[in-house]
Amino acid sequence: MTKSLYVHVPFCEQICHYCDFNKFFLQNQPVDEYIDLCNEEMKKTIESFPANEKVSTIYVGGGTPTSLSTRQLERLLKDIKRNFQINHDVEFTVEVNPGSAEEEKMSMLFEMGVNRLSIGAQTFDEKLLKAINRDHHPEDVERTVQLSRQAGITNLSVDMMFGLPRQTMAQWKDSLKAVCNLPIQHISAYSLKVEEKTVFYQLLRKGKLPLPDQEDEARMYEYMLKELNLKGFHHYEISNFAKSGFESRHNLTYWDNEEYYGIGAGAHSYIQGVRRANHGPLPKYMKALKNNQLPYFEEHEVTLKEKMEEQMFMGLRKLNGISLSKFEERFGKSVYTVFPQVIENLKNEQLLIEAEDRVKLSEKGLLLGNEVFEKFLIGD
Repeated sequence: MTKSLYVHVPFCEQICHYCDFNKFFLQNQPVDEYIDLCNEEMKKTIESFPANEKVSTIYVGGGTPTSLSTRQLERLLKDIKRNFQINHDVEFTVEVNPGSAEEEKMSMLFEMGVNRLSIGAQTFDEKLLKAINRDHHPEDVERTVQLSRQAGITNLSVDMMFGLPRQTMAQWKDSLKAVCNLPIQHISAYSLKVEEKTVFYQLLRKGKLPLPDQEDEARMYEYMLKELNLKGFHHYEISNFAKSGFESRHNLTYWDNEEYYGIGAGAHSYIQGVRRANHGPLPKYMKALKNNQLPYFEEHEVTLKEKMEEQMFMGLRKLNGISLSKFEERFGKSVYTVFPQVIENLKNEQLLIEAEDRVKLSEKGLLLGNEVFEKFLIGD
């Protein structure tokens, strides 16, 4: 059952120093041709994998979708609506860079049925914004929130980052205060991970990236948990917080290990038990579709063992964890049969809690999530 759709817009007006997503500098790129070919991919995808139910979550990410002109982005959204049957109560999210969507673009998004925005603030500190090569100012975030609400889009999420170069606890507290003062429903907050093929990776290798130490980063995380809880944001996934009823339904598709369509250069999909990855480089992606082929460079049929592993390490990202009975219903085996000793060991180490048919991370486990998740990789 494939009920979610991700569409990737790989263009940016500026490349952030930490970003390793599939993206290209916007200038001189074949944007219109890319949109045409995304439409072709949608058609071919539906022909090859007919939808067995209406799509209930759509997420247009990037890159920067709002780096497209209003007309270009409108064309892409129309193609989505033309090719997929969409549920009446769809959660329809578009990523927005602060300052990249004025009244006309916001009105178009609302008219096209977009009802949720994910706004990439990252920090409200001017110096830190420059350090990570963001092209907006702190006040742009508030303006983007105001414009979206005026246009009629009131379900708003803001992305934040901590553990940034030279970031202090005082700066983090100020940024959290600023984001909590906005009329928004959701906050995603991730610690900086220095990935290969980024400017920060090159600086780190040269010893020129002064990052907070692990203890400081842990203190930032723990402070955030308390502060966001006080401000009414329910902690429902390791890095995600929502006002009641405003959890990201699209991201829950991933954490619940459900299937989804993926459209665009570098997009991933999970359909009929097979994970597929699209070509990332634009020429390869575009060439495949021009040759009347779906643009996959990798296809992997997920084994039962892998499905069970994924169910654990994706599901445990959620604060309410995994239902033991639903695991057994889905796979025909109990968690304890599949992972003998693993859960008991993690409980003994006070990293997991079991209560009322569920296993979930403890407070200690939240800080050491990756160490917990890797224990569920069974090996060959």
